[in-house]
Amino acid sequence: MRSATPTLRGRLPLVGTLRLRRPSDIWFKPALSVVASLAPPNLTLLALGRLDLAMYTMAGSMCALYAHNRPYAARARTLAWVVLGMVGGLAVALTAASLTGSAVVLVTVGALLAAAQKVLTDATRVGPPGNVVLTFITSAALFVPQSIGQVPGHVALALAAGAWAWAVGMAPGLVRPHGPERRATAAALDAAAAYAGTDPADDGHPGARAAGYAAVQAAWQALFALPATGARAATRHALEHLLVRAEVALAAPADTDPARLRAWARQLRGTGRVPRVAGTRAGADDLLGVRAEARVRPEPLWHRLGPLAPLGARTAVGCALAGYASLALGVGRPYWALVTAASLYQANLSLTWSRAVQRVVGNIAGVLVFAALAPLAHLHQAFLVLICLVCAFGAEALISRNYWLGSVCVTPMALLISEFTRYQDPGELMTERVADTLVGALVGFLAAVAVTNRRAGSRVERAVAAADRAREHAARLLAAPAPDPAALDAARRELAAALVDLRATADAAAGEWWQRSLPQERVVLAERDGHRTLAATVRGRTARADQDTGSTTEDVRP
Repeated sequence: MRSATPTLRGRLPLVGTLRLRRPSDIWFKPALSVVASLAPPNLTLLALGRLDLAMYTMAGSMCALYAHNRPYAARARTLAWVVLGMVGGLAVALTAASLTGSAVVLVTVGALLAAAQKVLTDATRVGPPGNVVLTFITSAALFVPQSIGQVPGHVALALAAGAWAWAVGMAPGLVRPHGPERRATAAALDAAAAYAGTDPADDGHPGARAAGYAAVQAAWQALFALPATGARAATRHALEHLLVRAEVALAAPADTDPARLRAWARQLRGTGRVPRVAGTRAGADDLLGVRAEARVRPEPLWHRLGPLAPLGARTAVGCALAGYASLALGVGRPYWALVTAASLYQANLSLTWSRAVQRVVGNIAGVLVFAALAPLAHLHQAFLVLICLVCAFGAEALISRNYWLGSVCVTPMALLISEFTRYQDPGELMTERVADTLVGALVGFLAAVAVTNRRAGSRVERAVAAADRAREHAARLLAAPAPDPAALDAARRELAAALVDLRATADAAAGEWWQRSLPQERVVLAERDGHRTLAATVRGRTARADQDTGSTTEDVRP
């Protein structure tokens, strides 16, 4: 039962905030893509003696950072929308800069843009780097001297560079057209193997189980973006069979060989053909369920905007106050404070605190790196461009290890970009950057504390109710004398998706502050009962396979 009294929940973590993780499997892809996207426009402008226009081309070039985990059919659409969103935000910022010189008005416009970018990138689940790059570009553009007549030309430069970034992002598909979905399936198999290898007496380690279902759900979403017919359908179908085996491992770990799952994952990460697994009647029923689920219309975008309203309010208030505080201190680049605040806001206050610590540590270390690089960059503009490219590569190569480590490279790159129009005093740049980082982090975090997300508890209750409804639906189908295979397997995946959403919602709410007590007991019961029902659907499918083929449970093990 919910408490009637608001309570301050969660802790502000320090241990582990700066700990390095394993690098992403594809860390080199965004790193190489951003260099390939930035280099031709910047080097062309350098040759023409118009490096002052690089900020506009960089707006389009930075779009190459997005959508690297998406299948190429979905990546084409996502990148196109990112480019349009980047160019649209740039157009608004440049127009505002041309119409007013009031720093207060420009900071306000920047804060509203940052909030819109945060909400839209989260609602569309565009993935890293999220809103931060968009906000960095548009906020900087607000403070570039501009006339209204120059805006169309500058926007056209960004659009042209964005088209090149789109081509760079799509180019790997010519060599390995199924790379993203193969990696997603391999990650699901590895996560299922990790869960299957846990001690059964420990209830299968709920954290490993939740991670496994999340990885499987992400892989299904990747496959749903692929055509079910045509030349590439065979690969999709083979990956679907492997994902079915991952689901079996999660629901019935005792009947699973983790080593076989890991072997399939290794093969998928290679360049050979997709492993083929023996088909069964149960597998055919599973894929009927996949087809049924793929035909379900996705949730409309506006349904996902409502729950993000508190996060948008935090972003708008925090960015505006950070920019105003920077102006009050007399710092010449208030957009740095604004961008620092915008980069902090995560799913809950605990994660926002961690990001604030990472941002401050990374930026201060990055300022020291800039101090070492500035003398070399000032020798010639060619060195300036090349060092920026190296920093861009380093940022994307390191940021998956920890956000602060990537910031060590992002900070000198941002400082060097500000010198594309003219060389500036390094000491002044460093002082302003540190001041804006501290102001943005402090004011931004205080705004996150002040703008509470009181809806977090209600969202958990709705997620529990959704999981209960999905479980009851699957249980009714199981109880039928002759359940429809397609309906049963679609219900199973609906239940799995509901449980993944419940865990994510509960985790986000657990790190929130000053809210009513969460229904923790209901969450635990809903997860326990839901996973038991999932296991029952797998046993029901196995029993159908045994009856139809005369096989045993051993025959359908991965």
